[in-house]
Amino acid sequence: MILKAQKYSLFFGLIVLLAACTQQPIRRKGSGYAPRQNNYYGKPNPQDVFSPIKKKIALLRLYNESPFGKEDLAITATEELRREMSRTKDFVVDPEASSLFGSSKEIFAGGGLKLAQLSRKAKLSGVNLVVFGRITNARVRQKSDEIGFVRKTKSYAESEVEIRIFDVVANKEIFSEKIDGNINDSSFRFFMSQRDATIEYRRDLLRYSVKVAVRRFVPKIAKLGEKLDWTGRVARIIGSKVYVNAGRRSGLNVGDILKVMTEGEEIYDPETGALLGVSKGEVKGTLEIIDYFGPDGAVSILHSGGSVTEGDFVQLY
Repeated sequence: MILKAQKYSLFFGLIVLLAACTQQPIRRKGSGYAPRQNNYYGKPNPQDVFSPIKKKIALLRLYNESPFGKEDLAITATEELRREMSRTKDFVVDPEASSLFGSSKEIFAGGGLKLAQLSRKAKLSGVNLVVFGRITNARVRQKSDEIGFVRKTKSYAESEVEIRIFDVVANKEIFSEKIDGNINDSSFRFFMSQRDATIEYRRDLLRYSVKVAVRRFVPKIAKLGEKLDWTGRVARIIGSKVYVNAGRRSGLNVGDILKVMTEGEEIYDPETGALLGVSKGEVKGTLEIIDYFGPDGAVSILHSGGSVTEGDFVQLY
């Protein structure tokens, strides 16, 4: 009887061991704008347990160069872009980083030169991308029936938003596009409607139009984010502890291994002098994350290699 029980115990142990061996390893994969997909049993897939490390974004306040909507429309577009970008798996909007660069209006006025000049400072702050833009067109048109006490009014809101993205690590602009948020709305309105109500209605329609335009950018930016590697910096070294300028909010986990890299060289076209990009640096060693500090920082220790200095690049190993 005891021998039979031992056979069953051995058989059950083999089944558990085989089941454990066939499980998929947990990976830091998957990104994008869409929600995670569940498996047949309604549980997250193992490969989706960890999200990718989020790239830090400096979102500059958009400005409105159209004659309608003024500052209100610029604030609406900026806050809508901030909300939508925060919903993605690849990005985290740094609320303080925008102070390094100023407003979008200043960047456009300087022809983008200010971004290149501040690139070094931005790298040290941990910013990966700078997002800026403007509203190039915004207006509302209305057409109404002229007969009866109730008139049918059809309104058309037209807007165009331009968004640009500057890659701090590569020191160049990697995205530039204009998208419209044109919409129409049909409604019945009383002939003796108040003028103030009509003005407010037009304002709301314009606000919604720029929101539509901004939302159309997000899947494109999310797709762009999938192709970019996250890059952080060694912020400080105190004794045996190495402090990194990204942490829990960015998606770093305790136990993650980071490779420490030297800064790459800027490569220029020998004929035109144009900046082609930045070469990859050399690996100096690796760090292991052991704790967090501050709103979005991590504490690490040397895992392998040596000669780690403040300002060195770090990437997920």
